Amino acid sequence: MNQQEVFDFDHLIIGSGLAGLGSALQLADAGGKVAVLSKRDAEEGSTRRAQGGIACVMTPEDSFDAHVQDTLNAGAGLCHEDVVRTIVESGPEAVKRLIARGVHFTTRGELGFSDHTDNFDLGREGGHTERRVLHAGDITGQDIERTLVEACRKHPNITMLEYHYAIDLIMARRHGNMEDNRCLGAYALDTVTQKVKTFRAYTTTLACGGAGKVYLYSSNPDIACGDGEAMGFRAGAKIANMEFIQFHPTILYDYNVRSFLISEAVRGEGAVLKVKCPDGSYREFMHKYHRMESLAPRDVVARAIDNEMKRTGQECVYLDIRHKSEEELKRRFPNIFAKCLEVGINMAKDLIPVVPAEHYVCGGVLTDVNGYTGIPGLYAAGECACTGLHGANRLASNSLLEALVVAELSAKHIENVLPKLKETAMDFMVPPWSCGNATNSDELVVITHNWEEIRRFMWDYVGIFRTTKRLERAKARIKLIRKEIEKYYWDFHVTPDLLDLRNIATTAELIIDCSLARKESRGLHYNADYPVLESEMNGVDTIVQRNLKYYD
Repeated sequence: MNQQEVFDFDHLIIGSGLAGLGSALQLADAGGKVAVLSKRDAEEGSTRRAQGGIACVMTPEDSFDAHVQDTLNAGAGLCHEDVVRTIVESGPEAVKRLIARGVHFTTRGELGFSDHTDNFDLGREGGHTERRVLHAGDITGQDIERTLVEACRKHPNITMLEYHYAIDLIMARRHGNMEDNRCLGAYALDTVTQKVKTFRAYTTTLACGGAGKVYLYSSNPDIACGDGEAMGFRAGAKIANMEFIQFHPTILYDYNVRSFLISEAVRGEGAVLKVKCPDGSYREFMHKYHRMESLAPRDVVARAIDNEMKRTGQECVYLDIRHKSEEELKRRFPNIFAKCLEVGINMAKDLIPVVPAEHYVCGGVLTDVNGYTGIPGLYAAGECACTGLHGANRLASNSLLEALVVAELSAKHIENVLPKLKETAMDFMVPPWSCGNATNSDELVVITHNWEEIRRFMWDYVGIFRTTKRLERAKARIKLIRKEIEKYYWDFHVTPDLLDLRNIATTAELIIDCSLARKESRGLHYNADYPVLESEMNGVDTIVQRNLKYYD
């Protein structure tokens, strides 16, 4: 491997979703030289899979106070209210700037409505008391991602580096400066050339997305391995609230379709959840669990579905939106309608079989509302970060809002601190990557076995329904597996599969540790041994941090 490739940029962005690309464009517009690393094609990631849209106050009938309150209600006493208000109130102007970059949101006229045809068609999703979700058909994320990738490719100050896998952050402490754990960039594996490159930068932003591949079943793309959380933890950043894993209630249940999400917007348009009864009929059940029934927050719906499946022995439950015409459904949900039709389901005539699957991590690298981690030069944004917006349960379609707003705020913060970072840059030496005595591995089966074991016991022991005993079993297993992985990591050349496994194992342990630490049930975290929400834990985050006295 070439050990001498060193590249200098003002700003390094790891990840190419809305958070990463939004930040890159802001920094590049300000004159910064920006590199964006993506593990695969730049458009591959969770942003392009976001069907629902962006929650944002856009009408006089709605209000910032209402959006804030809905967010706080969903977050179950753990949201940082100041952060919630800042992001909610920043939303409309940020959306306008997104539209100015070329993103198009569906209007009422485009859906055939004769009233206020130029107005945006605003959807309603679980936990929202008003219609406030901007959408581009049912492929909102895809439209946003395509637009921003195109803008970044055209920008003269942005270098898009696809198939570059970030290995680890470069930290001053690790290279001899024990007084200042500043981030100096990152090492990355070029998976095309198999060379490790050194990227030096004044600021580095983790925008790596989620951690769905820690679990056996997930709506996330294959690249979602908890890279940001794992790298941030190893660098010494604080990690918060990783016990709050959101399981989306409605993933299409079909063996021929992989991880296809049936958007919450379908329930927002009137779909109801039903369970199959012994006599062959289908009956609603959500009224037993929440006053909002099928539009209840996701944690409630996911647990209700899980309970009904276990109670009845059924492998799935069903969504019923047959009261809508085929024409209406094709207009509002063209992508979902087409995908269902591929497997023989006509949404206007047939029930849609659905099951829960891991969907979103509400915790992550702890930051303020500006994405700042507290470590000079290191920022985090999007799903891998924890600003305090989501609390114990993310309100539907708040994720794209957070990514959009925090990307802008972090860029502004970076611009303000950049002169000082540049002044002190010469105080730090960044050595190129060295592979030491590592060799090529001839035992790749070890990676496969460990990966499968982690994902299985995380689903069984650290999923929708938890107990202390299950969590302790998971902790014992992950400790052993991580030891195996670390030995493997130092003995052999890095590969994408090995890096994925290393990050999955680290993130899994963070989830387990945070779950064990919270002695109550709140939001997305349900422990049968502590079923009660403890009021004294309101506003108390679960925080873990690596001991920086040593490096493994």
